[in-house]
Amino acid sequence: MAAIFQGAGAAAALSSSPSNSIDSKKFLFSPRRPYSGMKGASFVVVRSDGRASLDLNPKGRRAQQLIANAVATKAGSSAASSSSKPGHELLLFEALQEGLEEEMERDPCVCVMGEDVGHYGGSYKVTKGLATKFGDLRVLDTPIAENSFTGMGIGAAMTGLRPVVEGMNMGFLLLAFNQISNNCGMLHYTSGGQFTIPIVIRGPGGVGRQLGAEHSQRLESYFQSIPGIQMVACSTPYNAKGLMKAAIRSENPVILFEHVLLYNLKERIPDEEYICNLEEAEMVRPGEHVTILTYSRMRYHVMQAAKTLVNKGYDPEVIDIRSLKPFDLYTIGNSVKKTHRVLIVEECMRTGGIGASLTAAITENFHDYLDAPVMCLSSQDVPTPYAGTLEEWTVVQPAQIVTAVEQLCQ
Repeated sequence: MAAIFQGAGAAAALSSSPSNSIDSKKFLFSPRRPYSGMKGASFVVVRSDGRASLDLNPKGRRAQQLIANAVATKAGSSAASSSSKPGHELLLFEALQEGLEEEMERDPCVCVMGEDVGHYGGSYKVTKGLATKFGDLRVLDTPIAENSFTGMGIGAAMTGLRPVVEGMNMGFLLLAFNQISNNCGMLHYTSGGQFTIPIVIRGPGGVGRQLGAEHSQRLESYFQSIPGIQMVACSTPYNAKGLMKAAIRSENPVILFEHVLLYNLKERIPDEEYICNLEEAEMVRPGEHVTILTYSRMRYHVMQAAKTLVNKGYDPEVIDIRSLKPFDLYTIGNSVKKTHRVLIVEECMRTGGIGASLTAAITENFHDYLDAPVMCLSSQDVPTPYAGTLEEWTVVQPAQIVTAVEQLCQ
């Protein structure tokens, strides 16, 4: 609690500043000892090349293209050849942590706040070691009060800081919806441009493994209608780190969606610094017959289905849209003009989901290039059941994707 009162005092002092900037020297904190990494932790590792439970090992020359440049290790390659490539291997949550740590070292205005983000390291260990390195004021543990600490983060952004607010679970951020919608997204406009809100709001979401309805929320559809907010979804360690760094550097408020089942994906990422474009989709697999648009966890369901489709003679083009708001209509449009058929695969709810907005955008902008209506596969409009077998039925499965492509290509 002492740290919270210190933070409140610092915010009060900053609020008296006549401009939307601060003396960054006031927020330089000496690290107590270097971050020791994750050597002692034990995790179930699922490789992003599909060599484990994701079962993405394609066969044949064409199928080898299923894993594109976002996944560093191609399917079928040996562990020895993978380890010989430049860069270093990280799990997705470690990539997020590395990106966040690098930005905190680069810019003393970057700070983190949320429940258990301090010495506990966050519910999924994305902030592990940061409190030890940067101190309790820059990595601020908060009470269980999402509306309050999200508002505090927005206020800190108004004074010139760059806060990263972690929701322990995305579903909990519904308690902060007023702050996110009325303040975070609109203050730049309602202040007449006097304030920018460079804040990142991030956390785990999506259907996990028997987490129950309240912990399986997909809030993309809730936040997409808020003016002034950007939304991105990571799906690999590479783009997780790149999107995290880009979101922190952005002058706009950014919501970064992370999927609870992807944290333990492993991938080799570059040693040199890089960032990803917040408004750019990723071409995962080039193809000719149909465009499949997806994001987050469903990227891997689509790639499983693509393996089957290739064996059946189809040539799907797979795009990870990544930017949920705004859509990268340049990349999407070029694909539609080539394939003339579109399938959208999402984990979001069907009614009012990302797929519905994307369908409307494609129909409005590229209707003349379509040879068939846009098809969208979404989660069912029901609370996510706790029972594992029922939970699986509510989410799109690879077999459904194969069937949908066959129908589109008839």
